[in-house]
Amino acid sequence: MTDHPAPPRRRLLPDLSPWRSSRDFRLMWTAGLVTAFGSFLTLVALPLQIKELTGSTLAVGAIGAVELVPLIVCGLYGGALADAVDRRRLILLTEIGLGLLSAVLLVNSLLPDPMLWPLYVVAALVSALTGLQRPAIDAVVARIVPHDQLTAAAALNGLRWQLSAIAGPSLAGVVVAFAGVSTAYGLDVVTFAVSCLLAVRLSAAPPAPGAEPPSLRGIAEGARYAWRRKELLGTYVVDMAAMLFAFPNAIFPFLADDLDAPWALGLMYAAGSVGSVLVGVTSGWTARVHRHGRMVVLGAAVWGAAMAAAGWFSQVWLVLLCLAVAGGADTVSGLFRSTMWNQTIPDELRGRLAGIELLSYSTGPQLGQVRAGGMAGLTGVRAAVWSGGLACVASVGLLALALPGLLRYDARTDEHAARMRDLRTRPA
Repeated sequence: MTDHPAPPRRRLLPDLSPWRSSRDFRLMWTAGLVTAFGSFLTLVALPLQIKELTGSTLAVGAIGAVELVPLIVCGLYGGALADAVDRRRLILLTEIGLGLLSAVLLVNSLLPDPMLWPLYVVAALVSALTGLQRPAIDAVVARIVPHDQLTAAAALNGLRWQLSAIAGPSLAGVVVAFAGVSTAYGLDVVTFAVSCLLAVRLSAAPPAPGAEPPSLRGIAEGARYAWRRKELLGTYVVDMAAMLFAFPNAIFPFLADDLDAPWALGLMYAAGSVGSVLVGVTSGWTARVHRHGRMVVLGAAVWGAAMAAAGWFSQVWLVLLCLAVAGGADTVSGLFRSTMWNQTIPDELRGRLAGIELLSYSTGPQLGQVRAGGMAGLTGVRAAVWSGGLACVASVGLLALALPGLLRYDARTDEHAARMRDLRTRPA
């Protein structure tokens, strides 16, 4: 009897296999949804509070500057730590710390005269704890999800993130306007409490046998592995370039004012996530893609082009449409980056490589905020957006030419993917 191909509608729907097959994936997915929802409330409230206190684009863009060094240092160390300790315990402890920092923002906002410096201190500490936590979260996915479901898991994780990214900023715009930033910070504290309760129920994720304590030598070993893998190196640098040149989120409050549409601020933060969700809910096609590197490059290039168009248009609805297209393209690029990482990196190195990964997708936005804020002060807000988008397209194209292994990558023939596939399917 011949199997019939799935109907076109089913091919587009997201693959729920990881959700059905893994209890720990369900717990992590739900905890991540709750945490991200609250974090996006703060993402809108914090720069808006700094804008209200200072009225300076440079002061808002400086958020990225204070976050950068802690993210680099703790991201690399957190990757080595994730290979040396129980990843579940590391996730839980850092989640508790992040919740306490949100409480500090809440207390400061309730003061008769809120202070500016605690906002930067908390931003730096949040960056440090995120650097410690994210490698453990990323590294544990390949252990709790079957190898052939990793693309589906990446799509579901992206969908989770973007659902919260739509609801969080959209609600934040209303909450901040009618109830103030204190309410946004308070809701963030509540979400961290809920996610901690879920994280407690995760199964233990001990390190690989013979794992060594975190060290500079271990970090260097992970860096050398990434350098040898040019296709992996390509995913890192393409993402960093895209975020460096085309991540203007920090100046969205000023862009909304420039367009005479302050009411659209929350929608600007949420528009990219709308595009991302559209990709996520139609992600069934991704399982049939094998040239992942090409999709990484294509997604990053479209992201930059859409951001350039967003800076060029003066109609709010066209700006929001461009931001939505950019968000969808970024999700495509990120989904296939994640698949390449999870399907080819050995478990004993996954934490350290996740630390390098964290730098690639986090330091870019931090530097991008600084670039956007400084550029806006020199050339104007809209020029800072469209020029960054064009620079993104150009840099992605040059990097793709310089690293041809990224464009050649094929999951069906790559030796690293085949080795990991054999390890995951080998009988115990």
